[in-house]
Amino acid sequence: MKTLFVLTGFIFTHFFVLAQDDVAIPELTRQVIDQTATLTPAEIGYIEDKLGQFRTSTGSEIAVLIVPTTSPETIEQYSIRVVEAWALGREGIDDGVLLLVAKNDRKVRIEVGYGLEGAIPDIYAKRIVDNIIVPEFRNGKFTTGIDEGVDAIIQLAEGEDLPAVTQAQQSGKRNSNSFGGVLIAAFIVSVISGMIKNKFVKTAISIVLALVVGYIFSSIVFAVIAFVISLIFGIGSRGGGGSSGGGTYYGGGGFYGSSGGFGGGFGGGGGFSGGGGSFGGGGASGGW
Repeated sequence: MKTLFVLTGFIFTHFFVLAQDDVAIPELTRQVIDQTATLTPAEIGYIEDKLGQFRTSTGSEIAVLIVPTTSPETIEQYSIRVVEAWALGREGIDDGVLLLVAKNDRKVRIEVGYGLEGAIPDIYAKRIVDNIIVPEFRNGKFTTGIDEGVDAIIQLAEGEDLPAVTQAQQSGKRNSNSFGGVLIAAFIVSVISGMIKNKFVKTAISIVLALVVGYIFSSIVFAVIAFVISLIFGIGSRGGGGSSGGGTYYGGGGFYGSSGGFGGGFGGGGGFSGGGGSFGGGGASGGW
């Protein structure tokens, strides 16, 4: 009878484990997703700034995901589900990397796309985990471990001879931020020029703005847009006199602007999505 109870208990426990839902995969909206509130917004912004610049210059995509647990799956099982859903890296080039931290499980994994397995073989990924990330995690320094782990991944990935980023890819990643910057710059200068009654001075200011914006963004299209907008706003505000103080403040330079330590702000750009890359299970895991 005792044996029967033990066997019955084992069966129920086994089916209970199987019945547990897998951890949901979060939507990929940015390059650092922290579901544990381990990182501050400034720290997330700093790391994303670094990853964004790397993506712009190389096309390769690195993402960081921090979850409480991957249970009932192992970190390896959950990691491969994440990268298959997110499709990090460029399609056909497969130059994506995921740094996954399961904080409550005390596990970490680096998942490497096919295209970067030459630059980041399993043994190198294991060294990053064991020698760089895990020692910091053991001391409770999660931000440092993640940041230095990202640095090591970037350094290795830069050694891979991958296809260059095309002009279309580069312009697609920066046009939304660039156009927003043009609108804001045009608005600010047009407000100033609108306070000036002299038409000649007002037009001169608009022309100077157009030239400056065109030089900054290396585009005559942006220059023309800035010139037209500044003229429209400048004419529209003619004689307004009593405009309310303060105006509009645009902080931080968007997704790719911060520098220095973790105190820098984050402009939070217009989202992020994978490029269609593939993974085959390359990488390494560890625990602390």
